[in-house]
Amino acid sequence: MTIVLATRNPGKIEEIREALSGLDIAFRTLSDFPDLPEIREDGTTFRENAEKKALTVARATGLPALADDSGLEVDALGGAPGVRSARFAGEGADDRSNNRKLLDLLRGVPPERRTARFRCVLALAFPDGRVYTVEGTCEGRIVEDPAGEGGFGYDPLFLIPEEGRTFAQMTREEKNRISHRGRALSKLREVLPRIFSPKNDRPL
Repeated sequence: MTIVLATRNPGKIEEIREALSGLDIAFRTLSDFPDLPEIREDGTTFRENAEKKALTVARATGLPALADDSGLEVDALGGAPGVRSARFAGEGADDRSNNRKLLDLLRGVPPERRTARFRCVLALAFPDGRVYTVEGTCEGRIVEDPAGEGGFGYDPLFLIPEEGRTFAQMTREEKNRISHRGRALSKLREVLPRIFSPKNDRPL
């Protein structure tokens, strides 16, 4: 089977490929389809955005497409940045700008109120309109200063209390084992054989 990964984020692409390695899947990415237009992520939930991206790419390429929409929900900020995680500091913002804005907004907030979670929704869509979704979450806390050199996005700020480390201080394998995306991909890996079964004709 061939699946188009509906993202240009190299970190996400690598995590997805590693999590689904060993399966009989050939992956393509948006780089293989340079004429595809940018998809406006205007949904109010991660699920809406993931489904929109996956369906748009599946219909444009004629191939199954896997889209991810994920982000950080900080309790002290009412769940922000949420679906705006990638553009928290404005359109075109980079990781450094987003992290700086988050820390500025949390200045003075005590550790016990800096609880947060990463949430990931994966949507696998087919050109005929079928869509399958799975979700994964990971609970943690926002630190006061960035720590670690690995990962991407908010990883240097997201502490796993049981580990005593941020995502950015973990190896990729360690992070993938417990992360929101890792958990969603684990669920997807379990159901993929059923999704691609000839007898399957409706979403799970």
